[in-house]
Amino acid sequence: MKVIVAGKASGRILKTNIPINFLGTVDKNTGIINDPKHDLYNISMKDSILVFPNGVGSSVGAYTIYSIKSHNSAPTAMICKKVDLTVASGCALANIPLVIATEQEYEKLHLGKEISLDTSSGVL
Repeated sequence: MKVIVAGKASGRILKTNIPINFLGTVDKNTGIINDPKHDLYNISMKDSILVFPNGVGSSVGAYTIYSIKSHNSAPTAMICKKVDLTVASGCALANIPLVIATEQEYEKLHLGKEISLDTSSGVL
């Protein structure tokens, strides 16, 4: 695990293997994924530990991450395989813990499982 934004969080895993375009597919007020082609369509990321491979799309997506945090609709933490500048800067602005998982760690994270994340421990 590599820490990008430090912190502690707990919640139920919301996992997808499809990249997320925060600007184009996430409602900035509710945190609900509104792209009918995404496997998390119509699901809120609020209070979850969001697990996804990576972000895609415009750098303005960082403001979407900040906005969902401002509207109390954000995940408690994010775990990715690869972190892009949009997700990293959005999590930093919103103070949402963000880590990069190894392939083995990523595969052990299952949808619906309750977990706690403490970046100071270095263990997922």
